[in-house]
Amino acid sequence: MIVTRFAPSPTGRLHLGHAFSAVSGHARALESGGRFLLRIDDLDQGRSRPEFVDGIYEDMEWLGLHWDEPVLVQSQRTDDYGAALDRLRERGLVYACFCTRADIAQSMAAPHGDAAASYPGTCRPLHDNPERRAKTPHSWRLDSAKALEIAGLPSWTETDGGRFDADASQIGDVILARKDAPASYHLSCVVDDAASGVTMVVRGADLRPSTPTQRLLQVLLDLPEPTYRHHPLVTHKDGRRLAKRDLAPTLAAMREGGVDGIRLARDLLAEKLPLVSHFATSRAGP
Repeated sequence: MIVTRFAPSPTGRLHLGHAFSAVSGHARALESGGRFLLRIDDLDQGRSRPEFVDGIYEDMEWLGLHWDEPVLVQSQRTDDYGAALDRLRERGLVYACFCTRADIAQSMAAPHGDAAASYPGTCRPLHDNPERRAKTPHSWRLDSAKALEIAGLPSWTETDGGRFDADASQIGDVILARKDAPASYHLSCVVDDAASGVTMVVRGADLRPSTPTQRLLQVLLDLPEPTYRHHPLVTHKDGRRLAKRDLAPTLAAMREGGVDGIRLARDLLAEKLPLVSHFATSRAGP
């Protein structure tokens, strides 16, 4: 049985890109007699809003999508993320990072810095100091070198049958828990997918670079391996992907403009993206 999920963040209203991901995952589950789940990824408490959660439900119903209960809410699952982080910490696979964004930027700009690295490893060689951790805000990072030594390079399967092997350069010392959040996207995603029994991860191609790190975490935490479908993105006519920060036209604006949500879902499923993309650039958001 195929189990898929749609996991939006309630930090703004949904747009066509979200709708495409939702209807794609819903269809994959429906055609197999499986289950379609909804998850609210609200760990970013600084930006998450209750009205955006309500908007997710409204938009999903407007598209004619139905999901299995219960809805998983990430802010209610911090103990599970803490337990997963503890398992990695007990094996020496994470380390405390006290760097600020300014520290990282300065280090990467220095002559000895690696401009290609997402994090230069400043805190990696530090000995663990519980007293300092108690007094100083810090994040927890994956020690990717140790992790890869234990688990090896991960691989994954896409729904088209292709098997892909990760490259070590695709996996860095990513943050697993932030100073202001109990878990990062990577850690919360793999823990929740496993807890919900997700067998197929359907998401945009822009999230494909996350897959090597998440597969590595699944191996380290002995979690099941799902298959993946990284679908094409709905874009503006100029090729830019739709994004909340760019004020992409919302589903709410389309609904208010008289668009039929059921028909829109069918068009998205048929990947009539040129027509959809044209609509996205010709109508202003609220």
